[in-house]
Amino acid sequence: MTKESANLNLDALFIGDKAENGELYKSLLNKLVDEHLGWRQNYMPQDKNMISHAEQDSPAFEATVNHMKDVLDQLSQRIRTESVPWHSAGRYWGHMNSETLMPAMLAYNYAMMWNGNNVAYESSPATSQMEEEVGHEFAGMMGYRNGWGHIVADGSLANLEGLWYARNIKSLPLAMKEVMPELVADKSDWELLNMSTEQIMKLLIKSGNHLDEIKDRSARSGKNLQKLGKWLVPQTKHYSWMKAADIIGVGLDQVVPVPLDNDFRMDIHSLETIVRDLAAQGIPILGVVGVAGSTEEGAVDQIDKIIALREQLINEGIYFYIHVDAAYGGYFRTIFLDENNDFVSYEKLPELHKKYGVFTENKQYIKRDVYEAYKAFDQVESITIDPHKMGYVPYSAGGIVIKDIQMRDVISYFATYVFEKGADIPALLGAYILEGSKAGATAASVWTAHHVLPLNASGYGKLQGASVEGSHRYYQFLKDLSFKIGDRTIEVHPLVNPDFNMVDYVLKEKGNNSLADMNQLNHAFYEEASYVKDTLYSKEYIVSHTDFAIPDYGNSPLDFVKSLGITEEDWNQQGKVTVIRAAVLTPYMNTEDNFYYFVPKIKLAMKKDLEAIFEGSRAKQLS
Repeated sequence: MTKESANLNLDALFIGDKAENGELYKSLLNKLVDEHLGWRQNYMPQDKNMISHAEQDSPAFEATVNHMKDVLDQLSQRIRTESVPWHSAGRYWGHMNSETLMPAMLAYNYAMMWNGNNVAYESSPATSQMEEEVGHEFAGMMGYRNGWGHIVADGSLANLEGLWYARNIKSLPLAMKEVMPELVADKSDWELLNMSTEQIMKLLIKSGNHLDEIKDRSARSGKNLQKLGKWLVPQTKHYSWMKAADIIGVGLDQVVPVPLDNDFRMDIHSLETIVRDLAAQGIPILGVVGVAGSTEEGAVDQIDKIIALREQLINEGIYFYIHVDAAYGGYFRTIFLDENNDFVSYEKLPELHKKYGVFTENKQYIKRDVYEAYKAFDQVESITIDPHKMGYVPYSAGGIVIKDIQMRDVISYFATYVFEKGADIPALLGAYILEGSKAGATAASVWTAHHVLPLNASGYGKLQGASVEGSHRYYQFLKDLSFKIGDRTIEVHPLVNPDFNMVDYVLKEKGNNSLADMNQLNHAFYEEASYVKDTLYSKEYIVSHTDFAIPDYGNSPLDFVKSLGITEEDWNQQGKVTVIRAAVLTPYMNTEDNFYYFVPKIKLAMKKDLEAIFEGSRAKQLS
C-alpha cells in the first residue's frame, strides 16, 4: 500500500459541482500547455520561425484571429446553452454520465496537442506504449495472468471484437482439418466445433509455420460461418450485438436471446435448456454473452453459473466461448481487489472497504451473487470494459481484454507501411485491432487515470463505492416516496434493489391499475424532467427513461407489473412498461449530508413536474 492510495481523496480529483477545483484545473492545464509550447520552442532551436512578427501584425492576420474568436464565442454560447449538466450531483439522475476525472481530462488536453495516432507506433511512441500498458492493466484488473487488451472507441466496437475472436477461434479446427488434418485426426465436425479455446490455442502453436495458411481458411475466408452455431445473449443485451453479428457475418438469425429472471439477469435454467435443445438438433453454440451491468437495469448476470454450466456440458461434449459485456460494470471489479490486486474473500470485504473508506457507512452493499459473478471473470475468454463509463475518463474510450495474449494472433493483420511484422517494439496495436487510426490522447487519459487511482479498492474501488452507496441512498429514498397532487396520490415503485448503481422506478397513480395510464404518466414525467420540454437550465431534476417491451424482454417484467396490481391481460395488451431510469455515477451522493441536502429539492421538483402533467391533462380535457 502506498501513502498516496492510503490518503486518496476523491474530491481532489474532480473540477467539482460548482467548479470548486476550477483554479487547480486551470493552473495544471496552464503548466502542461506551457510545457508543450516549450517543447516546440526547444526542438531544433536553430530553426527560424515559420510565422514572422510582420505576419502577426498584418491586417489579415488580425481579422482572421478576430473571426476565430467570434466563432469560438458562438461555440461556447451554444454548448453552454444546450449541454446536459452531467456534473450536477443532486440534479442529474439519468444516463451513464457524470463528473469526469480531472487528471484524465488534463492528460487528454495535453496529449491532444501532439495528436498521436496509436495505430502506427512510429507516429506515437509515447502514447502507444501507454496503451500497451493500459491493456495489461485491463488484464490484471480482470485476473488474467497472461492476458492482453487495448482501447477502442466504445463498447460497441469492443463487443464486435469479442465476436470476431469467437468466430475465428471456433472456426480454426475446421481450417486445421483442411491444412493439417493430423492435428485433429479422428475428430468429427461436431467434436471440432466443440473444442475448447485452450485446446485450439495449443494446436495453433503446434501448427508452426502453417499458422497463416490455417487462418486463411478460417472464418475470415467466409467459409463455414453457418456451421459455427448460435450466439446466445440475454434479453438485456446491448443493441450492438445485433450490429456485430451483422458485420462479422455470423448473421442475425444466429443471435438467440435468453430469457431473464425476476432480477433481470440471464436465467441460467433457460440458458441450459436452449443449449441442450440446440445440441439435440446438432446445432453448436458459438458463444454465450454474460452482461455485467446491463444498460437498462444495471443487472449483473451470474457469470460464475454460466461457467459452471459450461464445465458441466464439457463432459457431454459441448463447449462454448464466453464473453462478458462489462462495458458498464467492468471497473466495479476493482472494489474486490486488495492493494496487491488479489481478489479477496467475501467475508473480508468489509475489512478491506473500511481500511480504504470505500463506503461512508458500515453497510454491505454488495450482494453475494454479484461478488461471485465478478470473481469468475478470470475464467471467460474476453471482456468488454469502457473507461468512459465507470472509469470516469472522457469519450471516446472503450476497451477489450482477452484471457490469453496468443488469442490476438487469430485476428491479426499486418500492413508493412505502418509496422513491420516481427519488429521488436512494445506495441503493434494496428495489427490486432479494428481501427485504422486512433487517438493517442485517449490512451494518455486512461493511463493517467489508472496511475492516479490504483485499480483496486484503494483507488478505483473507492470511486466505485461512492457511486454504489449513492445509488442505494437513492433507492431507499424512492421506496417510500409518494405525492399528493389534488385528489390523486402518486406512488413511486423502484424496479429492483440494484446489483450495481442503476436505479429504475415507475410512478403510478394509487387505485388506477391501468398499464396504459401508468406508461403515459411515466413518459409525461420524463418529458417534464428532461431536455424534451423547456430549457435544461430550468430543470431542477433531470432523468432518463426506457421501455421494457415484450419483443426485447419477453415476459421478464411481468412479475413486477403484476406486483403493482396490473393484470397479465393488460400487460399482454400493452406489451411494454415505461420506467424512469437513473445511472447514479455521481461521486458526491454517497455522503448523508450531501444526499439529504438535495432530497427536499428533488421532492419539490418532482411534485412540480407532476402538477404540470395533471394541469396540462385537465386543460386538454376542458378544451
